[in-house]
Amino acid sequence: MQLPRAVLRQCSRRLRSQSNWPLQPRLQSAQSFIPALSSLSTPWRPSRTYATTTTTTTTTVSAADLEFGQPVYETHPHILQPGELTPGITAQEYHERRSKLAFALPENGIAILASSDLKYRSGAVFFPFRQDSNFLYLTGFSEPDSLAIIQKTGPKPGDYVFHLFCRPKDPRAEQWSGPWSGLQAAEDVFNADFTGDIAKVETLLPPILRGAGKVYTDITPSTPVTGQLVTTLLSHLHLPPAPLAGLVHSLRAIKSPAEISNMRHAGRVSGRAITSAMRRSWSSEKDLEAYLNYAFTSHGLSGPAYVPVVAGGSRGNMIHYVHNNRLLNQDDMVLVDAGGEYGTYITDITRTWPVNGKFSAAQRDLYEAVLTVQRKMVSLCRENAALSLDQIHRATEAGLREQLTLLGFDVSSGSGRMDVLFPHHVGHYVGLDVHDTPGYSRSLTLRQGHAVTIEPGIYVPQDDERFPEHFRGLAVRIEDSVVVDVESPLMLTTEAVKEVVDIEALRE
Repeated sequence: MQLPRAVLRQCSRRLRSQSNWPLQPRLQSAQSFIPALSSLSTPWRPSRTYATTTTTTTTTVSAADLEFGQPVYETHPHILQPGELTPGITAQEYHERRSKLAFALPENGIAILASSDLKYRSGAVFFPFRQDSNFLYLTGFSEPDSLAIIQKTGPKPGDYVFHLFCRPKDPRAEQWSGPWSGLQAAEDVFNADFTGDIAKVETLLPPILRGAGKVYTDITPSTPVTGQLVTTLLSHLHLPPAPLAGLVHSLRAIKSPAEISNMRHAGRVSGRAITSAMRRSWSSEKDLEAYLNYAFTSHGLSGPAYVPVVAGGSRGNMIHYVHNNRLLNQDDMVLVDAGGEYGTYITDITRTWPVNGKFSAAQRDLYEAVLTVQRKMVSLCRENAALSLDQIHRATEAGLREQLTLLGFDVSSGSGRMDVLFPHHVGHYVGLDVHDTPGYSRSLTLRQGHAVTIEPGIYVPQDDERFPEHFRGLAVRIEDSVVVDVESPLMLTTEAVKEVVDIEALRE
């Protein structure tokens, strides 16, 4: 006798709810589950293998000898640890995320998520594929042309069924586009209870939806591959969908220890790369950008998390200047907003330093003003401070106003000048995306596990006579990524030096 996969997974969820039993990428490979299945007539094999069938024979092939659409432990042990689906994140954690979402759904609720599609740069030239963040957060599956469904089946945590519809293996297509994982891997690696060909979703989806009490999805008619089909089907079944993003973002906003570990690693490597860049003399923005991108990748990150800002001189006044193609003046400062990515988790850092390694008097004064405020705002990123990002922003504006007044700026209330000198918010959430969980309010009180940036800045226009002449054209922003804890913040990016004495000592 052989039990269906869905039954095995339901059994394993019950066991997990009573213990700390770890989940391996393929549930059948868990040694601790063997006694519970000792009555099975088929021998239990803990290694992950696949059956390939010809017209006359069936052969078992090790997963290490196969190709998948993304790294798995058997093929990429240099990237993944046993049990991980993506770097640092285990199959168990992905299950727990789906379980939490299902628990938040109403009775017979269903969540439907569509994957991202391949984005094209120009003509036939495409960008590297990047999975939709909500889809990735719940599945760990990083392929296009996929649909994930999480179906609540009962009132307890773990009472859900996970459907994953994707592309079946196709050797001819994969010869051109590279490998993808296929339906068996969707079950055995990514722990889907039921899988199916995405091309047949028109017949696979209706039976699932007919028993739905409420459907949550962000799919629209314009969503690639499945959008028109899903929205039409929901309309025919009289199931008006509710937005799903808010539910998922409320889960994503609180980071797990594994997520924090990934972000800390990204912050550590990125911070060291930026500090290393400060040690060197640079003649162009492009060279500095190239160095950082190389340093991120060569020290274990997957690459830059976003298009960096490398802005010399007054170009730093343009908040998202990314041309990065001008020469650097040795008497100017350079503002660098850059960070690396690890396991799809990012870090966000900004540092400003003198190109020649030594601050002028005006540069030092403006820099110290921003740094004084930034230090204080970082210290407020703790649960027992009971503050929101919006409240920290207002405190930041008040602090910068005080510092600028000491430097001779007229920033009296009602003048509108602070909107010129400090035109952006002090921070945002950070995680799988640079601006993580969009729509998750910055007015909410910070809690343990929130990850945010703190990035005050002062940007003095080049030719604005309202401001002291010796500061005109200067731009300073200092940004760190921070995780909120109960009594103190956890700085993710501390390796990027920011004290004046430390920056200047790098060239001595």
